[in-house]
Amino acid sequence: MSPKELAYIEDALGHEQFMLTQCREAAQQLQDPNLRQHVQKLIDHHQNLFNRFYQLV
Repeated sequence: MSPKELAYIEDALGHEQFMLTQCREAAQQLQDPNLRQHVQKLIDHHQNLFNRFYQLV
C-alpha cells in the first residue's frame, strides 16, 4: 500500500469516527423513539464503514 493510499484510509477512518461520535451524541439527546431508531441505524452504518476501512490497514 502506498503512503498516499494509507493517508486516504486514515482520513476516512477519522471521518467515520467523527460521524460515530456525532450520531451517538445525537441519539442520547433525542426524545422521539423513531428518530432515535433512525440514528441508531446511522451508527450501525458508520461503524460498519469504520470496520471495513480498518480492515484495509
